Amino acid sequence: MEEKEIRGLAAVVPSLNPDQRLKSTVEGLLKTGFINVILVNDGSRPETLSYFQELKRLPQVTLLTHPVNLGKGAAMKTAFSWLLEHRPDCPGVVTVDGDGQHHPEDALACARRMLEREEVVLGCRDFSRPEVPPRSRMGNRMTRGVFKVFCGMTISDTQTGLRAIPRRYLEELTAVAGDRYEYETNMLLAMKDRHIPWSETPIRTIYLEENRSSHFHVVRDSWRIYKLILAHFFRYTLSSLASAVADTGLFGLLSALLAGLLSGTALTAAATVGARTLSSLLNFSLNRWVVFQSRGPLGRSLARYYALALPLLLAQFLLTEGVFRAAHIADRQTILRTVIYAVVMTVLFVGSYVIQHRWVFGDQEERKKHK
Repeated sequence: MEEKEIRGLAAVVPSLNPDQRLKSTVEGLLKTGFINVILVNDGSRPETLSYFQELKRLPQVTLLTHPVNLGKGAAMKTAFSWLLEHRPDCPGVVTVDGDGQHHPEDALACARRMLEREEVVLGCRDFSRPEVPPRSRMGNRMTRGVFKVFCGMTISDTQTGLRAIPRRYLEELTAVAGDRYEYETNMLLAMKDRHIPWSETPIRTIYLEENRSSHFHVVRDSWRIYKLILAHFFRYTLSSLASAVADTGLFGLLSALLAGLLSGTALTAAATVGARTLSSLLNFSLNRWVVFQSRGPLGRSLARYYALALPLLLAQFLLTEGVFRAAHIADRQTILRTVIYAVVMTVLFVGSYVIQHRWVFGDQEERKKHK
């Protein structure tokens, strides 16, 4: 790989109300060899504008300005859009925080890996180190867990601002929703949903003054981040509710229709199989095309879905019949039988979500790649 290609990358530095560390960050990038720095003033206070004006005089620096504060995500998208229009030969970008938390050599390492693999590269910090503030360690631990359970993504540093992005994905990621810190989270979700390849690389863990310079608002910005992640689970919940209504209604209908022909275990089994077969087709369709937006082979997804559905069906039957027998519920007590059936189905709900997200509709090769 030619060094000229690496240096031709753009370093994007969004900044709000900077101090001397912004100057050190930009100068460090230039010393490392970056010759194209896009600096974004996101509506900073008048008393901080001198830092932008000083850096603007450097020939390698392009200054873009928001008249008012629009958010870090908006600043990043402003830079991406400008690059797409004005730098047609730029092979990609590296986003760098302007508060001194990213070392220029780490930005360069992410750039090299990005160009070698043609994938998004996330620079990930080590949160086990003693210099990491407790709130940052706890916040990352919680967000990592939410990403893993609800999104099926194993990411070491979910809020890293050091990201190297190939040019080919810039337009797609610029269209991702979000203007503030939630944009970085939404970008990760979009990378999974749109099958944009990505990987991680370790970087230095730098926290200055307990991260007091951060503009992250714990309650407001955390809610913006988590609501995006939980929206994915909410779609799954709606799909499951629609299927559950169909399943439960069919179970009740079949129980009533077959009560004169079958009894006991045979009645439960026939009603369960009939209801689950029809409702599972509805559930598979909603999950594949609406919830997980899978692009994998239809046949493989269908085979995996039923490889999961059949054990769940058996568990549903055994648990439901076990409760019926333990509570001595008669065959013709249709309403009570239906309520118990619905309760058992709810218990199996979260486990099914995790398996579907990671295995049924997930890209197994992509998962292996990012472990």
